[in-house]
Amino acid sequence: MVNTICAILEELRPSKTRYASLIRCVKDRPGHDRRYAMDISKIKRELGWTPSESFESGLRKTVEWYLTNPQWIADVTSGAYREWIKLQYQSAP
Repeated sequence: MVNTICAILEELRPSKTRYASLIRCVKDRPGHDRRYAMDISKIKRELGWTPSESFESGLRKTVEWYLTNPQWIADVTSGAYREWIKLQYQSAP
């Protein structure tokens, strides 16, 4: 998945440094899942539902969204949202 994200970034936001060269492998944590998978056969069978996006097209749209919404990223990474949460969810006196 990381290599796919890097390839999308190379296409959409080229850089002098190849994104894939920034990948660093780290030791797995104890108990870390080796594989994640979804089986959508039940929802297909019982509801006739099929996804409108492939994994790859959905991943591309996600990367595109992040690239076009830098203010959202800045707001989240700054921690400013914590004040909004505190204001919205504080207990009434």
